[in-house]
Amino acid sequence: MPIPEEVTGEEIDKDVRQELQSLPKTLADDVAKNLVMVARLIDEDPEGAYAYSKVALRLASRVAAVREAGGFAAYANQKYSEALAEFRAARRMTGNADLWPVMADCERGLGRPEKALDMAGAPEVHKLDKAGQVEMRLVAAGARRDMGQLDAAIVTLQSPELASNSMQPWTARLRYAYADALLAAGRDGEAREWFAKAVEADRDGSTDASDRLAELDGVEFVDALAEDEDEGEGGDAAEEKKD
Repeated sequence: MPIPEEVTGEEIDKDVRQELQSLPKTLADDVAKNLVMVARLIDEDPEGAYAYSKVALRLASRVAAVREAGGFAAYANQKYSEALAEFRAARRMTGNADLWPVMADCERGLGRPEKALDMAGAPEVHKLDKAGQVEMRLVAAGARRDMGQLDAAIVTLQSPELASNSMQPWTARLRYAYADALLAAGRDGEAREWFAKAVEADRDGSTDASDRLAELDGVEFVDALAEDEDEGEGGDAAEEKKD
């Protein structure tokens, strides 16, 4: 896989760089460059990120950070079985519980919401930081919805983090998930309130809460370009009729 000239490998997190020090320098640099490409592409070009992750795995499969990157790249491509295997490998190497929520979400992706719920009640959850615990709550609520348990999903999301006015990185997603669950349960008025709260917290546009709110308010967005094209076609037809 080609690596752009401006990518040096120095862009990676210092902790990952430290992990790579166990490798010969040239190999470490090559792996680092591929990991940089995974991080760069995973949101906009997940297939490209996956391809770079496979190169990194081929070069250094015994490095936990490489297995973790491979897991996230597979996860972004909905290759949940492969992602779960990579996450499990990374966790065995580090003993870290940070990947527990995304591992549980892989179980959901594989059609095993009951397993995800089991993981939500496991001791590993207590080892997670606040962000990880919120993520686990989101996964558990999703699993409840997978099982058709809408009321249970709503209750699962009700938490001090949801009620807090403090804006945290997870606030918008938590409020959005709660609003979406309320809407699915037919509680439109409450859903609108929480979509509005999600918009308030969503400063980087990580959700489509503003679109969902507008939809509930009956606002229709018109594609100006498409409208211009339609007017152009109508004008051409009028000219043809005139001729």
